[in-house]
Amino acid sequence: MPLLHLALVAIIQGITEFLPVSSSGHLILLPILMDMPDQGQVIDVAAHVGTLFAVIIYFWADVSLAARGVPAMLTGRIAEPGARLAFLLMIATIPVIIAGFILKITGLSDSMRSMAVIGWTMLIFGIVLYWADQQSTESKVSDEWNMKDALVMGLWQAVALIPGTSRSGATITGARLLGYTRTDGAKLAMLMSIPTIIASGTLSALDLAGSETSGAFRDALIVAALSALMALAALSLMMRLLRSVSFTPYVIYRVILGTILLVVAYT
Repeated sequence: MPLLHLALVAIIQGITEFLPVSSSGHLILLPILMDMPDQGQVIDVAAHVGTLFAVIIYFWADVSLAARGVPAMLTGRIAEPGARLAFLLMIATIPVIIAGFILKITGLSDSMRSMAVIGWTMLIFGIVLYWADQQSTESKVSDEWNMKDALVMGLWQAVALIPGTSRSGATITGARLLGYTRTDGAKLAMLMSIPTIIASGTLSALDLAGSETSGAFRDALIVAALSALMALAALSLMMRLLRSVSFTPYVIYRVILGTILLVVAYT
């Protein structure tokens, strides 16, 4: 695959992964709007793996806490802070694994990669995010995360498997509806991305190992490295802005882009 195409994929993924504007939707639109061949889901997942490293680096304190808590969780000592966080992340990941498996075996994941679907989800879930953001009481912080909230946010994350919905946007919407502050809701949404990306990346790697060439591995490594750098910069900027800015700018972008895509799709 040409280096320019790989760079565009990495830049788009890195910038949009943690913004509530749907990175997967943008990646699907790239070949459509620029008359390029579809980069394929392997490259898409490689870009997501790159952003995985970015979120691990940015939230290293929380990630290391959860990692250290895994042994305690496995022995039933969930009351410990690290074990509790690891357990809640596991609970939040179950819905998306089940939904992803269903989409894969039914083939629906490929059929939803269209401009019309992305246009509708951009528009609808952008409006839902705005409503959730504006009505939230902002009374809860990440330390108050519990099993019910983790499951609810996990269900929102599963809905985001529909292209254009935005994984971060959907989980942040769920967090805001549950009353979490903007920064803490975003933090939980980002931490939830870690096991989800690991699961999808592992599945894609198994497919890649059985059917792809060494060139595909090279392309995947290039995309992963570039997207990690872009994602770390975008994540740092967004988390700083959320201390003083709402999600409205992202909603406006989603509504404008969604409307344009629908006009193009139906004309």
